Amino acid sequence: MALEIERKFLVLDDSYKHEAYASSHICQGYICSERGRTVRIRIRDDQAFITIKGPSLDGGLSRYEFEQAIPMDDAEKLLTLCDPGIIDKTRWLVKSGKHTFEVDEFFGDNEGLVVAEVELAYEDEPYEKPHFIGKEVTGDRRYYNSQLRQRPYRLWGGEETSTGQ
Repeated sequence: MALEIERKFLVLDDSYKHEAYASSHICQGYICSERGRTVRIRIRDDQAFITIKGPSLDGGLSRYEFEQAIPMDDAEKLLTLCDPGIIDKTRWLVKSGKHTFEVDEFFGDNEGLVVAEVELAYEDEPYEKPHFIGKEVTGDRRYYNSQLRQRPYRLWGGEETSTGQ
């Protein structure tokens, strides 16, 4: 099992789309999304995965993650067993220095929300922030995909926006 270390940010504008070197469509559901553990089914373009994540450590900066490719047919069947609220998004990949930022543009009940993540080798590893990166929201549970399934962005009302304001 690997330790996932990542920082999460709000996105200021859509300039990331012009800087992206790749994008993919992601549809994912959650079989379990209790505090401290999640089991996710994800279809990313023409590939499917099951992912198990442990509790967040270090204020949401890291957690254990296990991911395994599964047959597409199995993933489609497993999605029917997931809790209500499917996450639908496009992931854009943007290079910045020696890192790649994954920018997620959400649709459906989370339309209008755009967040970026960067994975790190160790917690205090330096990285170059692209100009479209806004406020850091690492550890803010509202921005976890499993939480967006339960309380979508459209319900937030006057709460913080994806523009980082």
